[in-house]
Amino acid sequence: MLSFLNTRVIVNNKEIYPLLNTGPVVIPVEKEHLNIVITDGFHFTKPLKLAYDQPGYFNFEVTCVLDDLHLLGGLFLLAIFYLLGLLTGFFILKLLSFLPVIWFLFFYYFNRKDFLKLQKGGRHVSQTRKGFDQ
Repeated sequence: MLSFLNTRVIVNNKEIYPLLNTGPVVIPVEKEHLNIVITDGFHFTKPLKLAYDQPGYFNFEVTCVLDDLHLLGGLFLLAIFYLLGLLTGFFILKLLSFLPVIWFLFFYYFNRKDFLKLQKGGRHVSQTRKGFDQ
């Protein structure tokens, strides 16, 4: 789902950096304390406060509750239920085909605070950093 969203990083409520699907985004920091928020314009993560005392970097990954596999599985269920309803003539199967759409809309509109998540990166980080609060 992140490939469809226009996600951005807001740093210290001032600077905005777009997140790219192709690779990491490097954000230069000049202060010792940093406040990061991830947004797509509708969903916001909790502000993450970072503190560091030596040169280095933080490695984070932005994840979404609905990933591409969920979207593909929902599309598959929608198609199967609708085709079964079309071939058999059972109206209830056609109605069941809307369940994935309702499920996705529930997560998108009603689960706003947990839709986007900021997690520690999966890649190896050379230095252990203080100040990563979850």
